[in-house]
Amino acid sequence: MIRTSPRTLTAAMVFGALWMVPLALLPLAIGAAIDQGIAPRDTGALLMWSGLIVALGAVLSSSTVMLTRAGDRAWLHGAALMQRAVMQHATRVGAALPSKIKAGEIVAVGSSDMYSIGGLLEVIGRLTGGVVAFIVAAIALLSSTPILGLVVVVGVPLATLGLVPLLGPLRKRTEAHREEVGAATSMAADIVSGLRILRGIGGEKQFTDRFAETSQRVRKAGVNAARIDSWLSGIEVLLPGLVTILVMWLGARLALDGTISVGELVAFYGVSAFLVIPVGVATEAVHHFNEAIVAARRACAILRLTPALDSPEHPKPLPPGSFGLHDETSGLTFPAGKLTVVRTTGSDAFADRLGRYVDAPVAAGGVPLREADIDEVRDRILVAHNQDVLFSGTLADEVDMGKAVELDTALWAADATDVVDGLDHGTQEYLAERGRTLSGGQRQRMLLARALSFDADVLVLDEPTSAVDAHTEARITQRVAELRRGRTTVVFSQSPLWTRVADEVYTP
Repeated sequence: MIRTSPRTLTAAMVFGALWMVPLALLPLAIGAAIDQGIAPRDTGALLMWSGLIVALGAVLSSSTVMLTRAGDRAWLHGAALMQRAVMQHATRVGAALPSKIKAGEIVAVGSSDMYSIGGLLEVIGRLTGGVVAFIVAAIALLSSTPILGLVVVVGVPLATLGLVPLLGPLRKRTEAHREEVGAATSMAADIVSGLRILRGIGGEKQFTDRFAETSQRVRKAGVNAARIDSWLSGIEVLLPGLVTILVMWLGARLALDGTISVGELVAFYGVSAFLVIPVGVATEAVHHFNEAIVAARRACAILRLTPALDSPEHPKPLPPGSFGLHDETSGLTFPAGKLTVVRTTGSDAFADRLGRYVDAPVAAGGVPLREADIDEVRDRILVAHNQDVLFSGTLADEVDMGKAVELDTALWAADATDVVDGLDHGTQEYLAERGRTLSGGQRQRMLLARALSFDADVLVLDEPTSAVDAHTEARITQRVAELRRGRTTVVFSQSPLWTRVADEVYTP
């Protein structure tokens, strides 16, 4: 489902080991320098060990830079791939998506879940380095002084295992927090999309209070998860600290007895103190793992969604050119290459049948749409409702579909050139989400221009001029009829201006 570059992860793991192992070896080198250089006043040995310490520091500093770069790259790859996979699948599910999942769940993937996945991938390099460094330190300690080595080798893993009882509660509370975040995001999206209506009916305060209540639930769920996380942070310091205290006490006694040297005591203390770092990384990895599991479950829930309609195993090709349609439900036939007007209200379902957004017996030039490839249907039959959405971006990017009909021609046919002329940056003007900076009539003309620029073989327009004045509508009907001459066009409208330019008129 989601994968980052194996080379990136491998690099992060290698640099993680090169970062962590020198940290583990530095106390051992310092202890050897004390015993072999400082205590006997051997300048040569002291210089040798000092040089080794400097070399370890150089490896440590350079690997830190490379580890950071590789870890950040793994983070970015994982987060971006997750977001892309979910968004692409959501697009494939298409019109059935709103009925299957809340909008806030999709938004939360890009606003929080992808960070959880990225965080887990980023920590893998440092976690690998911690494991390798622990093994190196354990071998060195056991070969030097077995009793102290055994305390460290057994004590540190036991300290890490002390985190396990908290993992279950942390995951449950993280899931609860993620649930509340999704609900809050869904509510915020609903409020923003209906803000103009809320202002019109004076409902801003009521919905503000509801969102504030939801936000408090998010906060409480976050605090509950943070309590467990704080226990993890405390145990992360406490248990390895106890191991360090035990090593110091036992090492001091062995040093007083002459069993170990001063340099060995310093080495053991340094290594035991260093092992707090791998334990901290392990704790961080556990935290990221819990968050990533919750995020991955949410993403998988979206990826398991299936489109309401899909292609048959052996699809039939649609007829070439501009073909006609026949709707068995209504009994109406829309001739190829002609502009047909259907004078009816509540035309959404009718239009969706013609575009195969619902499963209905509709044939294209004798080929049932049920037997055609769904991607070919989407590419050749365009259904444009008057309440479709303009996304945020430049006007050119949002309206120009890059087909045979040029942007200027589409804007002319939709009588929208005056709208563009009134914008500071023309077609490069940045439109807010849903085109909120435009009036209702301006937005509707932009939607019509976008539909015309797609240059579909069959174009179905649902009330395309309901929000414009009669003079503008008259120009639009004439221009659309001229632009679409010889192409199949179906218009659902009760306006006599559309009837006047139509080749066929139906009144169901």
